[in-house]
Amino acid sequence: MSLDHAATKPHERLAQALSSDLAAVNDMIAARMASENAPRIPEVTAHLIGAGGKRLRPMLTLAAANLCGYGGPYHVHLATTVEFIHTATLLHDDVVDESDKRRGKPTANLLWDNSSSVLVGDYLFARSFQLMTETGNMDVLRILSNAAATIAEGEVLQLTAARNIATTEDTYLKVVRGKTAALFSAATEVGGVIASAPDNHVKALFDYGDALGIAFQIVDDLLDWQGGAGIGKNVGDDFREGKLTMPVIRAIAAGDTNDRVFWTRTLEKRVQEDGDLAQAQDLLARHGTLDSTRETALHWAAQSRDALSPLPDHPIKDMLSDLADYVVARLV
Repeated sequence: MSLDHAATKPHERLAQALSSDLAAVNDMIAARMASENAPRIPEVTAHLIGAGGKRLRPMLTLAAANLCGYGGPYHVHLATTVEFIHTATLLHDDVVDESDKRRGKPTANLLWDNSSSVLVGDYLFARSFQLMTETGNMDVLRILSNAAATIAEGEVLQLTAARNIATTEDTYLKVVRGKTAALFSAATEVGGVIASAPDNHVKALFDYGDALGIAFQIVDDLLDWQGGAGIGKNVGDDFREGKLTMPVIRAIAAGDTNDRVFWTRTLEKRVQEDGDLAQAQDLLARHGTLDSTRETALHWAAQSRDALSPLPDHPIKDMLSDLADYVVARLV
């Protein structure tokens, strides 16, 4: 999901406040994605990392560490680790989803091939573990390795839940917590851990990242139905791929037998015809699930903002609070 087109841009203010740290992260990304023996690795990695992402997840790590008063060098290692894990998952996801567009540009698997995307993703995962061990902090290693495993679980759960109209909202939230929120919460949590912050501050940072990641993914899923400038994909991509997201799950639950026949044909059997996307949009509108999903996203954004309350007053804390509102700003 692009963050370009909302009314305010707190991520840009956060980037300015963290500019020297972000520059160090960018330098470390360039150094650690290099490979003398396999030049395709930096080619594929640079294509995705340089494709317009906002470095949001590594910024969360840097922000958390700065907020907790960290003065050492290892928040840069951890922010780079987070970006490599994120990039690796995107490379793998595009292969699984057979995607041809990411952030409005051709995907790596389209420009090269599936094998290159998978293997470069594996390389970045390996690099991320090298980086996190350099901190010498076992808690950091535990948090980020658990996050990597949880992300994989979330992706597999999504794969098994796809095209199954019996998928529940509980299952959907497990998918979201796995594939998206796990890295958000790990990114913020390790920033506090590396700064040796008090347990209640580390917990607050985890809760902030968890709720922010959930809000972020719900918004992304909602924009797939509503559209929006800069989202980097076509309206209805999730529908065409048979993905069960919150607006659809709620519409299926509220629908009648005829609705269920429609969803079974289009999502489970993947037999889609001209006009089906418009009919699906009509069903979501009829049952009010776009509006209810928007309210749920706003709820999680508020949860994220409220989670910051135990943390000390700091300009970065205010920026993180604004960021929680910002991820849902296009839905207001």
